[in-house]
Amino acid sequence: MTTMTEASVREFKMPDVGEGLTEAEILKWYVQVGDTVTDGQVVCEVETAKAAVELPIPYDGVVRELRFAEGTTVDVGTAIIAVDVSGGAAPEPAPAAPAESAPAPAEEAEPQGRTPVLVGYGVAASSTKRRPRKGPEVAVAAVPAGLNGHGPAAPAAAPVKERPLAKPPVRKLAKDLGVDLAQVVPSGPDGIITREDVHAAVAPAEPVVEAPVPAPAAVPAPAPAVAGYDSARETRIPVKGVRKATAQAMIGSAFTAPHVTEFVTVDVTRTMKLVEELKQDKEFQGLRVNPLLLIAKALLVAIKRNPEVNASWDEAAQEIVLKHYVNLGIAAATPRGLIVPNIKDAQDKTLPQLSAALGELVSTAREGKTSPAAMQGGTVTITNVGVFGVDTGTPILNPGESAILAVGAIKLQPWVHKGKVKPRQVTTLALSFDHRLVDGELGSKVLADVAAILEQPKRLISWA
Repeated sequence: MTTMTEASVREFKMPDVGEGLTEAEILKWYVQVGDTVTDGQVVCEVETAKAAVELPIPYDGVVRELRFAEGTTVDVGTAIIAVDVSGGAAPEPAPAAPAESAPAPAEEAEPQGRTPVLVGYGVAASSTKRRPRKGPEVAVAAVPAGLNGHGPAAPAAAPVKERPLAKPPVRKLAKDLGVDLAQVVPSGPDGIITREDVHAAVAPAEPVVEAPVPAPAAVPAPAPAVAGYDSARETRIPVKGVRKATAQAMIGSAFTAPHVTEFVTVDVTRTMKLVEELKQDKEFQGLRVNPLLLIAKALLVAIKRNPEVNASWDEAAQEIVLKHYVNLGIAAATPRGLIVPNIKDAQDKTLPQLSAALGELVSTAREGKTSPAAMQGGTVTITNVGVFGVDTGTPILNPGESAILAVGAIKLQPWVHKGKVKPRQVTTLALSFDHRLVDGELGSKVLADVAAILEQPKRLISWA
C-alpha cells in the first residue's frame, strides 16, 4: 500500500466509534476516487462489534485513494481514505491502479485509474499534474508488461487481468462462491464483469456431471449431483461484527454469572384489554401501544419495589454496585444479529414517553442505525421471544446486568376464572438472574410482582 507524502494529502483513519473497540468492517463506500467531498460528508459505513455506523470526513477535498475494499476488517487507527485538500488542479483525475510511484508517466498512466473506482479500490496517487482524457492504450505498457510478461502490443488487457472491473455486489458474490475474478470472462459493457459472468464461471462444474448421458437410462441419476447450493454441501460464514461480539458476550456471561431461571404463567387478559383502550387514548396518538409497553412498565414498577435487583457485580473491587437508575434493555433481532439497545433512565418516563422511546428504539434497530452508545450501560433487559410463537425460554444475562425477563407468546387458553373454566389470554414469563447478586427470594418477588401487575394492571397505579 502506497503512502502519501504530499503535504496537500490528508489521511482519515478508522476512529474508535465505541468504547474500547479495536476494529471495524467497511460495509460500504459512498464515494469513489476522484469525488469531491465536504467537511461532515458521510464517506462510508462501517460495522463494529456493536453496530453499523456512518463515518463523516472531517475536511474538504478530493478523494485520492480508498485504502481498503468493502468487506475488509480494519484496525482502529489505520488510514482508510486519502483526500487531497489542496483544492488545486488535480481534483478531477482518478489515480492509476497499478502505478505506485513514477510520477513522470503519470499523465498517461492515470486514465487507467478509472478501473479500480468501480470496485471501491484506490491506490497510490502519482502526481498532481493534469492528465489528458485519452484512451488507456499509451505509456502503460511498461508496467503491465513487466507484471504479466506480455509484450507492449497488449497493454490495455493487462490492467483488466490484474484488477478486473466489477461492482461491489458482484465482487462479494465472487468472493462467496470462491471465484477468482481474474479468470472470469466479462460480458458487460466496457469489460465489466456481471453477476451472470460469475455464475457462469462456476457453471462448468455442473455440466461435467454429464446429465444428458445418464438421462435416458435413469433421470434421477444426475439430479443428486446438480441439486445443491452452488454445488456445495456446506457454507462457511466468517464470524465477525455483531455476531462475534454476541458470541463472546454470551460465553462470558454464561460462564461468569451463575444463572438461575424462574417461571410463572399468568392471565394477561386485563392487560390486553388495557392495551386496546390505550390505543384509543389521545395521549397515545401516533405512538406504538402493544403488550411490551405494559410489560416494560410492570418490570420498572417491580424494580422500584425491589431495588436490590438492579445491581451489578464488580469482580475487581469485590463489590456489589446498586444502580439508582434503570437503563432498560430491549433485545432486538436484526439482520446483523442480536443487539440490546437500552432506554436510558427508563424509571423516570411516563407511559407515553416510554412508548415513544420503545418505538424509536425498535425502528432504529430495524434500520441498522443503533449507535454503540445506545447499547452501553444497560442494567436489566427484556427479551420478547413470544413474537416467534415461543412459549418461553431460559435467557442468558446481558454482560454486566443482573436480570433478564423473557416474555412468551400470549395465547388463548382454558383458564379457571372466578370459579369457572373460561378462555383467557395467557402467557409465561421467565426471569433469569445472577445468583451472586440476587437470591431466590428476591428473584421470586420481582417475577411475582411483574405477574401480579399484568394480571391486574390497575396495580400500575397503586404500586407506582
